[in-house]
Amino acid sequence: MNELAKFTAALAVAGALMAGTAAAHHSGSMFDATKSVTLTGTVVEVRWTNPHVTLLVEGKTADADENAQWLLEMSSPSNLVRVSNWSRTTVKPGDHVRVLMAPLRDSDRKGGNLKTLTLIDTGESFTPNIREREEPGLQ
Repeated sequence: MNELAKFTAALAVAGALMAGTAAAHHSGSMFDATKSVTLTGTVVEVRWTNPHVTLLVEGKTADADENAQWLLEMSSPSNLVRVSNWSRTTVKPGDHVRVLMAPLRDSDRKGGNLKTLTLIDTGESFTPNIREREEPGLQ
């Protein structure tokens, strides 16, 4: 096999791998961005992984009688670090938090897209919204 054929084959393999990754990603249409729900509770787990950082929070909303576990989704780790004040240790299991989220459209499931998170013990607030945190002219 000549060098051009090897290069072409390598490009084809790389393209196939990237296409599979892109196809696996989902849109944000499962969240109802027209609604905002506040959840107060305790962080159970932080998953600092691609494609989205997620938090598992045990807590309840204002209209709930009992605690439930909520899965909250954010942007990717690299986006959170690049543009906002998040790090892998910003939020830890055991932290008491107040979260503002866009809930899932399927109200039977407990989850949402995190808009802001406040650490109750310190009052510090964080947003994963990279558009809100970008500086003018940032490329």
